Amino acid sequence: MFTRIEEFAVEWKNEAEITASVLDALTDDSLGHEVIEGRRTLGQIAWHLVTSLHFMTSLGLVFDAPTGGEMAPASTAFIASEYRRISNELLNAVRTQWKDETLHESVIIHQEAWLNGGSLRFTMMHQAHHRGQMTVLMRQAGLQLPDVYGPTYDHWIEKGIAPLV
Repeated sequence: MFTRIEEFAVEWKNEAEITASVLDALTDDSLGHEVIEGRRTLGQIAWHLVTSLHFMTSLGLVFDAPTGGEMAPASTAFIASEYRRISNELLNAVRTQWKDETLHESVIIHQEAWLNGGSLRFTMMHQAHHRGQMTVLMRQAGLQLPDVYGPTYDHWIEKGIAPLV
């Protein structure tokens, strides 16, 4: 749980940059890639990363919803651009509408009390969870993966370093 707004802001900026780099590595052709028929495609997961941030308005934050509707757009450039916009909107809303004390307040969601600071952490981890799903699908779709929390296997090879097994 976050207890200070600036603690969240620093971590959010880093995580949002990582997510944006994953979205930037997508291609329009890769958006339809799926592991199992009838489940979310790579494009649907990417778009879910964008639209799910608006969940934070249920905690009282006010910021613009993603544009483009519920269906995943066919443009990776639009998805990445809209992610950057909405993630900045979220950060700005937290910084301007909440105080550190607000992070200790709770909101009832689905009959459970959610602390605002915990909801910020959940939102960050939710994003990391779906980034992980995306990188697996991206690898299967033949895309070059960006470095997330360190170099990828391919980047080690490009540097002439034997990756650890």
